[in-house]
Amino acid sequence: MPRSSFSRNPLLRVSRPVSACSRCRSAKVKCDGKLPACTACEKAGRESECSAANDQFARGKERSYVAALELRVEKLERRLQFAKSRKASVANHEHEVPFMHEMNRKDSLALIKAAIHRKAARNRENSDVNSLISDFGYMSVNAVARDFEPDSFNVTFAGLVLTATMNNALPASTEPDLPPKQVTHSIVQYFMTHIYTLFPCFSETALLTVIGDLYQEDFRVIRDSDYWLVYMVLAIGYTAQSHQINDTNYECGVEYIVKALKYADQALIPGSGTQIQSLLLLTIYSLLDPAHFDSWHLLGFTARACIDLGFHQDPPTSSSSDRTALDIRRRIFYSVYALDRAISMVHARTFSFTDDSINVAFPASLSQQRKHSLSSGSIGAPQSTDPALLLFQLRRAQSFWYQELYQSDPTPLADPTTFLWQMCLDMREWGESLPDSLPLGIRRMFEQELRYSYVYCIAPSVRAPQITDYSRTLIFEYSLEYLNIMLEIARTGLNTAFYTYHDALKVYFMGNQLLAVLRDAEDVLLSGRPVPAPQQRPGCPPAPPIPRRTVMPANNANDALERSLWCLERRPTRYRNLLYWTIRVKYTIRFVPIAGQTWPNKKRKSRQNRQKRTMKWVFARLSPCFDPQESIHSIQPFPYPNNTHLFRRQK
Repeated sequence: MPRSSFSRNPLLRVSRPVSACSRCRSAKVKCDGKLPACTACEKAGRESECSAANDQFARGKERSYVAALELRVEKLERRLQFAKSRKASVANHEHEVPFMHEMNRKDSLALIKAAIHRKAARNRENSDVNSLISDFGYMSVNAVARDFEPDSFNVTFAGLVLTATMNNALPASTEPDLPPKQVTHSIVQYFMTHIYTLFPCFSETALLTVIGDLYQEDFRVIRDSDYWLVYMVLAIGYTAQSHQINDTNYECGVEYIVKALKYADQALIPGSGTQIQSLLLLTIYSLLDPAHFDSWHLLGFTARACIDLGFHQDPPTSSSSDRTALDIRRRIFYSVYALDRAISMVHARTFSFTDDSINVAFPASLSQQRKHSLSSGSIGAPQSTDPALLLFQLRRAQSFWYQELYQSDPTPLADPTTFLWQMCLDMREWGESLPDSLPLGIRRMFEQELRYSYVYCIAPSVRAPQITDYSRTLIFEYSLEYLNIMLEIARTGLNTAFYTYHDALKVYFMGNQLLAVLRDAEDVLLSGRPVPAPQQRPGCPPAPPIPRRTVMPANNANDALERSLWCLERRPTRYRNLLYWTIRVKYTIRFVPIAGQTWPNKKRKSRQNRQKRTMKWVFARLSPCFDPQESIHSIQPFPYPNNTHLFRRQK
């Protein structure tokens, strides 16, 4: 029988009896189970006494089973008839006024029930998929861990990481295991104030507990990962306060990184969030000591571990009952995210993962008052992570335009100016919303990040290859301001915020951009004539305003030429021959006509041509001075890439 006819005329006869009727069971004869009475009862004339009993229907209520089946069949027939009539009605009126007819109440209930069932099915499917993904991640991590067990080939996962990321060998440790307790407290206080506020990748309470256990006289059991945590915090805290290569703070930092590496096998073992935290701390240290560790490759290991464990996706709401653990998980992920965006951008490389692949909410703010002040010598309650939230927001904004300009389709944008102005407007609004309670050093660091982001975003790219004179003016002003402020920070001390080797690379980038716009628009930028802002089109964001000009001591701040020379003269002399070429620039500038001065046409043209030829010659030799591969490599005692203290104050 075809399926369609079977669905319209279903058989009401069962193929097997549920059980023998009472009479056949008592007589012990075969019962065929026919309804409403079996054949044996019909032949005996006792149709009314024929009844069946089973485990589901009690004796005496067997007929309710048959009635339930008949009622169910009637309901199905009515629904089938209603579906047929509604289908015909829709077919007749589909060209008239669709979806305007009055819906039947039963149809509405049926649609609601169907929607509920579909939603439940989707939830079950999502739960199954999340569980499967978690299982795959755990399987992949465990597969790596099993291959690198010490018993196999005497190679651990930590050994693999250190072999791939270490640039130079570390010296042997000669210091005691721990410094005096008061010194430890001061180092931890500095770490919490300047670094933990930006990368809150672990519980401060756990750190304080481990430090307390380490200084107890009794022999308490402390895990290797806890030793790793304490020694890494000490190493980062010491190195971040270093002003000069091989000074006391730097040597102490190297001492404690050597002590931490003794516990790397267990601290970096795959399969848990502790591995990500340990890799994060090592990556942060590598930003301060590029002579020994490669931050780019360490970041790759950290990002892969984060993705393998599924930290790039928030767990389902039903499975995340512990809000504290969920918040720690989110802080770990966004610490990895912030480092990935910063390191990738400064090296002009692709991100480890895109924004489309993540679904993690920002962590909660921990801005409660501390119970005990760190300045009193004791380490108290958890530190606020509000600066970290601000940093995460800035990294999200940077990630958006960086992916759009450098990691997407190379086809130029249809309207690049509107896109760039909108990105600058978003970042400017973020900078204007910084809270007044933000520490001065952190605020200054964020403002420098904004200037760096403006130049990076406005500079020519594949999707926005053409820039205007107004854009060049913005790059010129922001680069000058960034370089001058960074030099002031380097001379007054870098301890007020978290400055690393990558800030030296940012100075190199900003110096290159300054030279590029001077080379491309020399007459416009050095003439001192103001460049008008482009007119704002309806529905488009306004152009970024020209930043406040850097004020020079005893000089005119509006003279772009003098400001450029003043900026170049103040750069550290570690850039090879930079001061010499700056003098050549000053000699060349003597041929630039002063604004408003009139010379004979022939003489003026000759001087201008000579000036242009000389400027091109100077810029061709000045640009390599900003190349760290060439200039910094030959500088002693700062061989590349060990130029962490490139801009630190000299004794």
